[in-house]
Amino acid sequence: MKAVIMAGGQGTRLRPLTSAQPKPMIPVVNVPCMEHIVNLLKRYGFENIVATLEYMPEVIREHFGDGSRWGVEMEYSVEEEPLGTAGSVKYVEGKLGERFVVVSGDAMTDVDLGAVVGFHEERGSEVTLVLKKVDDPSEFGIVILGDDGRVQRFLEKPDEDEVFSYTANTGIYVVEPGVLDEIPSGQEYDWSKELFPKLLDEGRPVYGYVMEDPSYWEDIGNIEQYMDAQRAVLDGVVRGVKPPGEEKHKGIFVGDGVEADEGSLEGPVVLGDGVRIAQGATVGPYAILSPGVSVAAGATVARSTVAEGAFIGEGAVLDGALVGGSCEIGAGARLGRGCALGDGIVVGEGAILAEGVSIYSGEKVADGAEVSEDVGGDGS
Repeated sequence: MKAVIMAGGQGTRLRPLTSAQPKPMIPVVNVPCMEHIVNLLKRYGFENIVATLEYMPEVIREHFGDGSRWGVEMEYSVEEEPLGTAGSVKYVEGKLGERFVVVSGDAMTDVDLGAVVGFHEERGSEVTLVLKKVDDPSEFGIVILGDDGRVQRFLEKPDEDEVFSYTANTGIYVVEPGVLDEIPSGQEYDWSKELFPKLLDEGRPVYGYVMEDPSYWEDIGNIEQYMDAQRAVLDGVVRGVKPPGEEKHKGIFVGDGVEADEGSLEGPVVLGDGVRIAQGATVGPYAILSPGVSVAAGATVARSTVAEGAFIGEGAVLDGALVGGSCEIGAGARLGRGCALGDGIVVGEGAILAEGVSIYSGEKVADGAEVSEDVGGDGS
């Protein structure tokens, strides 16, 4: 079987993290999210992969190349105009020709694809939707199933008064090739809004496979979900996913050339290649430092993600923050929970960023400033 990775997302709700990279390339424990998906597909024997691209496609193509590094064959399709979730798969119809699986490149999951395909075959399904119970269904398509797993009702992103189910569509599908005949060519067309309702109206066999615990799935649609996904990996919740580096002690993953006093680390923590942590600094728990990050004496980095090449100054405090590549955090600065900095931001000495503040690329925060609102627009 072949696989299609949907990797065209811009990730506007994740800005400034996606101001300079496509959403599927957002790192989860120092590994691009889409790379985790490629590894998942390989694990279940899907070695022929087509990635549908739109936003900053060159970034994804340059990273994955022909896929040989991951033991797969990668092909790409770049849309000149948006074709929608189903239209983009119709566009690569000539590369498929057999049953295939569709999966998002910007969600974290450990779904048992072998079990899903087996369920699909047993039911004689044309499309099988992978579903997950959620607390808030407003961002997803919701589904009601019959006792045999057949989809009886489907509604995309319901309003509060429309919610009739907490079983949500994950965007992972097993699809028979004949279904593509129902999708018009060369125009925007959506699985959930258009194709699934059409198939249900026609009485076609559409089934839902409900992921049960401990199976994991998280849509990385916003910063809170992104942080939740990383925490899940660090807690060992996502089966088959392990942070890169050598596990020096339980929950402490260290890359090559790291300089750090082990007494300064509180797991779980991930340190990329070449990270330097001065004596007297404290890193962790739930800290992820990308390659080349430096942390000065007396600084504290907890529950935070710091991107490549950033510098954290003496006595600075990061608690629940996201720091972009090549940022400089001045001595004594404080970044509160949910703060997010784009690449290259300079935060002056003693500056205080309130919870949830976003600072976009190219901005500088003055020494001693107290920032309580976003700075720099929407990052576009």
